Amino acid sequence: MLAGDSGASVLDGSVGGVGGVVLGAAVRAFLARPGLTAGTLRSYDQTLSRLCLRLGADLPLADVTPQRVAAVFTAEWGTAAGATWNRHRAALRSFAAWAAGQGRTSADPAAGPAADGAADGAAGRAADGTAGRASDRAADLAADLAAALDRRPEPRGRVRPIARSHLEDLWARPDVAPRERALWMLLYESATPAEWALSLDVQDLDLPGMSAVVRGRRHRIRWEAGTAALLPLLVRDRRRGPLFLTDRRPGPGRAPAAADLCPHTGRSRLSYERAEHLFKRATGDLDPEGEGYTLHRLRHSRLAHLAEDGWTAPMLMSLSGHAGARTLREFVRAGQPAVATADPPCLPPERPRVPARPSA
Repeated sequence: MLAGDSGASVLDGSVGGVGGVVLGAAVRAFLARPGLTAGTLRSYDQTLSRLCLRLGADLPLADVTPQRVAAVFTAEWGTAAGATWNRHRAALRSFAAWAAGQGRTSADPAAGPAADGAADGAAGRAADGTAGRASDRAADLAADLAAALDRRPEPRGRVRPIARSHLEDLWARPDVAPRERALWMLLYESATPAEWALSLDVQDLDLPGMSAVVRGRRHRIRWEAGTAALLPLLVRDRRRGPLFLTDRRPGPGRAPAAADLCPHTGRSRLSYERAEHLFKRATGDLDPEGEGYTLHRLRHSRLAHLAEDGWTAPMLMSLSGHAGARTLREFVRAGQPAVATADPPCLPPERPRVPARPSA
């Protein structure tokens, strides 16, 4: 696994003749960059390790052509599903963009020794010119590595679940605000639509029973231990008003409806647009396409993961509030068939509702 190698610079010990930087050293430096999550690192490493294995880690980066890359992709993932092909293509494009930037900003390592060993200034300038052309060629080719790889279509309506490893990385991040952490965990554990979760008021919650009633939907949201540990920290001593609030009070001329205003803090209900923006920004490095995930992907991912674990369509419907099994075909297809299984997992028993606390 290349990610475990030394995180040396691209320019350290990577001279490969006139071509300069070699593929293996460039990949090691790319994977050693700070800020990559464990899930992203694994995803990138799967693609780039296979590229090094097929082409040779000692191949100069300037000799890694789009045609050679296309041959590797055809051999390795030519018959893979469109989603798999596109994931590896996205990893290659990330590496290519980084390598091109390195090629533009870093001198070719061959330039230094050639210049130092020159007999006179003219020879030194000639060596510098040769090195510069090699560096430019490496940058141009790196920027074009994925030119021969077209993005493949994915099944219409197909939404890929977020990898479990990516979600584990997300939950472990220390810089996530309590509001976002509680919302994201609630959406995943309850498999509820984001609109439903954002419509919740504090008085709708049954914290001991780990559930809430969605008004006007005749559906009870249920969550698990992760959300149960976070919601009390979010609610604190509030007794009424929206559960998820904006960071600041609304400005003059933008007074929200009374039902969307917290009587304790004066802040308004968090909007779907703002919540989605924050989630996409936080997950940009987890998404193979680099765009960040939508909030809907948390609901979809939960149902797909439970289907993989053996949950049947009726069980998924009970959790998510879907009206019919037909709308669950996408999730059940990812796991077990929509029929009863021997000793299937059981939904948590519904606990008696605890009356809401009286208003202040």
